[in-house]
Amino acid sequence: MKTLIRFAQVVLPDSVQGMNVLLEGGQIAALDVPDGASADEVIDARGLHLLPGVVDDQVHFREPGLTHKEDLQTATRACARGGVTSFLEMPNTKPTTTTVDALHAKLSLASGRCLVNYGFYIGATPGNVAELSRAERTPGIKIFIGSSTGDLLVDDQAVLERIFAETTLPICAHCEDEATVRANAAAIGGGREYADHSRIRDNRAAILATRRAVDLAERHRHRFHVLHVSTGDEVEFLRTTSDLITAEACPHHFLFNTEDYARLGSLVQMNPSIKSPTDMGAVWRGLLDGTLEVVATDHAPHTLDEKAQPYPKSPSGLPAVENSLALLLNQVTHGKCSLSQVVSWMCEAPARIWNLRGKGRIAVGYDADLVLVDLNRTEVVQNEKQLTKCGWSPWHGTELTGWPVRTFVMGQTVYCDGWLSPEPLGREIEFSRQSG
Repeated sequence: MKTLIRFAQVVLPDSVQGMNVLLEGGQIAALDVPDGASADEVIDARGLHLLPGVVDDQVHFREPGLTHKEDLQTATRACARGGVTSFLEMPNTKPTTTTVDALHAKLSLASGRCLVNYGFYIGATPGNVAELSRAERTPGIKIFIGSSTGDLLVDDQAVLERIFAETTLPICAHCEDEATVRANAAAIGGGREYADHSRIRDNRAAILATRRAVDLAERHRHRFHVLHVSTGDEVEFLRTTSDLITAEACPHHFLFNTEDYARLGSLVQMNPSIKSPTDMGAVWRGLLDGTLEVVATDHAPHTLDEKAQPYPKSPSGLPAVENSLALLLNQVTHGKCSLSQVVSWMCEAPARIWNLRGKGRIAVGYDADLVLVDLNRTEVVQNEKQLTKCGWSPWHGTELTGWPVRTFVMGQTVYCDGWLSPEPLGREIEFSRQSG
């Protein structure tokens, strides 16, 4: 089937141009084709911008084991609505994804259930270096250096040295120093209010763990990605690192700060925690100057009943895949960044860093994972309209200008102005494997 998208403003790797785009066989077949080119379907995209589909490299979709919060079907419906066409999911499900068999089981589970394309990390434990060494069909290894339980918590130096020395897949990590977190909690009796979360998971916990992980990567010459940078200290440190190191930010760390606890309570309780207004500004500047290359969500839903528990019983995490692109388009609307920067952060950079084959840009031969956006559309985020199973957003009541209106996966429409495909059209992501 041939689809012709006409009259769109197309965001290319180095420019934005008005042109027609032809899709065929799940790929981008041609650019700048004549208005009358032959096609089975013609889409008039006048007044809209055509972007590569968003690649969210950090999500928690809760299946298997925690599907009362979210599952692959509900999460990928939310992705489709939000313009996210590919996701990479973390290993802390139940059971955890820490063996090759568990990885393959999760891939089988996703097959035939996802509206968008899917990939899954394999998680590190103190004793699974052999599994990590033989894993394929995965973007890389996830290490929880702090903020996890059971086998997924890896903070022993000898074990970390082995993982960085003996594996070849790219590594990413949650960087919070566990000893610092425990000492901070003990110093305030465990904490009693939601704002205590940022006192316990403070700047020192973040920068200590980030420095430790980067040191391992630099010494072992191992590609390493710092997840969800939350502090100005980390941004400044990351300016000094080598090309082996990449890093990302999440919307909650550059759009919320500790002053928001008074208004939102546990709805903005996250790991790493939100930080001061100064840190919030530093993270945003890190994106603008290229120190941080990726915007991801760390989509981690819990039910409102769970979030309503008193601290510290309230769980950390918030949903975001449905609104992340709109949040960034709203920044474009208000002159805070450019549309090309958004495409770099949310599409090109994550596809490049994780070696996603055929993803992340609009170019002939690339997969036709695309999203049409209306930069003039204004809508208010509302809990009752969320497709995520948890049914809420910390941005409830926020007016945003700039929204996705149509999402394509492998050339087929999965979302269009409220309509969602009944068919699970997502495919397993393929990786162009590079060692080191």
